[in-house]
Amino acid sequence: MEVFARVIRGAWRYVTTVGIKDYLDIALIACGLYWLLKLVGKSRAVSLGKGVVVFLFALWISGTLKLQGVYYILSHMVELGVLAAVVLFQPEIRRILEQLGSSRLSKLNPFAHVQQSSAIGSAIDQTVIACTDMSKSRTGLLIVFEREMKLDDIARTGTIVDAQVSAELLKNIFFVKAAMHDGAVIIRDGRLLAGGCMLPLSHNANLSRDLGMRHRAGIGMSENSDAVVVIVSEETGSISVAIGGMLKRHLKAETLEKLLRNELLPQSTEEMQEKFRLHLPKLHREGKEDGQNGDQ
Repeated sequence: MEVFARVIRGAWRYVTTVGIKDYLDIALIACGLYWLLKLVGKSRAVSLGKGVVVFLFALWISGTLKLQGVYYILSHMVELGVLAAVVLFQPEIRRILEQLGSSRLSKLNPFAHVQQSSAIGSAIDQTVIACTDMSKSRTGLLIVFEREMKLDDIARTGTIVDAQVSAELLKNIFFVKAAMHDGAVIIRDGRLLAGGCMLPLSHNANLSRDLGMRHRAGIGMSENSDAVVVIVSEETGSISVAIGGMLKRHLKAETLEKLLRNELLPQSTEEMQEKFRLHLPKLHREGKEDGQNGDQ
């Protein structure tokens, strides 16, 4: 107990010597580490981050064991570490700066959030219509709905479109003789970002042999990101959705719409839209009554 009390008193003395500036300094460092870990966790830089940890551990071990040759080489490599990090993480760094300037700050605006959710809802509706029509005609389709993990590197393998999502546009892109029909379409925040994109194939040996390249690409994309991938089979016309490496097959249009809304739209937004739709006829009737009273 005496040792415990001594530790408490020592800790309290240390806390009392810390000023407001020190707390601010700690908070800023914590925020920086949080965003760094968030960046590494949501990008393809995970393996690179692990490599950096291994390198630092080797540097510490060589210094502790006094391995002069290894420590000399590693310590001089650290001098180039900042430049190497900028080169390796350039896409992620640029994305963070862009988000700080515009997109992430716009989320503080509730109207912008509602507008974005409305765009995603419209994109889902148009996707369901396109999938239904293309399922009947047995036309292959591959649509990637981006979520938290940005897919800029995948988008760069295709053609940037940046257009409003419509069923006719999707059907034109995946028309058999169209230039981009063999690739995938990426949808970001309810807008069609790019078409004709190449996706990584799944290396899962347990996949069914009747799955073609389009399904393997969709599953591979869901394994390497948090995206929701919609697939229409060219051979059978069946509609499938890949999420987290798992494939849900033979979906009906109603099931597809419900699944996409559950995965892509927050529940609160869905409830708000549902309430708005329920109150819309009532508001419409009240407007008519007011108009009739005004005419009288």
